[in-house]
Amino acid sequence: MNITEREIDDPEKEGVILEYVNFTKEFAEIKEYVRSKGESIRGYTEKKECVSIRTEDILYFEEVENKVFAYTSNEFYEIKSRLYQLEEKIIRKCMKRASKTTIVNADRIVSVRTALNGRLYVRMENEEEILFSLMPL
Repeated sequence: MNITEREIDDPEKEGVILEYVNFTKEFAEIKEYVRSKGESIRGYTEKKECVSIRTEDILYFEEVENKVFAYTSNEFYEIKSRLYQLEEKIIRKCMKRASKTTIVNADRIVSVRTALNGRLYVRMENEEEILFSLMPL
């Protein structure tokens, strides 16, 4: 596969050109990665400061007492959306619903171990373990 690179002056014209004979699964994954790169959502710190969080930095989202939080490796942020709204908004296919209250970034899972009743514990990059339901929600 050939790779052609060129530097340009206008950031508005940055992009990627995919050239293929057949649109394969690999090209679809590349397209999705490029489309979601730099995607971000708005979150709020404990001090109520509004910040932009890159979705690729998020380990998981969790709903606690009707509030949604995004967890990164060393921070957490309150998100002013419901989980189902985040599922619709976030393009990245690596974001998977783990349970009724949790969405996990599958790219940030370190290990998996079995639990009871057809469930799994997934350990995230920040060493936290999340119960992952294998049953349809």
